[in-house]
Amino acid sequence: MEELGISELTSEQIEELCAIAEEAARGYVLSKVPSKRIDTINVSVEVEGTKPVSLTVDIDIALSPLMKEVDVQRLVNEAVKEAFTSAEKFLRELTCHSRK
Repeated sequence: MEELGISELTSEQIEELCAIAEEAARGYVLSKVPSKRIDTINVSVEVEGTKPVSLTVDIDIALSPLMKEVDVQRLVNEAVKEAFTSAEKFLRELTCHSRK
C-alpha cells in the first residue's frame, strides 16, 4: 500500500489497523449468518512492515450443520475483502491527516 503515500506507521496505528480489519471481517460474517448458527469464528490479522505495509487476514469459520446452504469459502473470501477495504480506508484517512 505504499502507493498511498503514507508515512511509517506507529505501533498504535498498526494495532488500530489490525482491530479495524478484524472488526470488519467479523462484522461481515455476522451480517450474513446469525451468531447462534456459528460454531466457531477465528479472525487473525497480521501486519508486516511499516512502509510498505503488508496485511494478512486469515478467517476460520465453522457453521452449524443447519447452515449447509451457506458457501463457507465464499463467505470467508467476502469477509477478507471487507477487511481489506476497511484497512485501506483507514490508511487513506491516515494519508489525508498526515498531509495537513
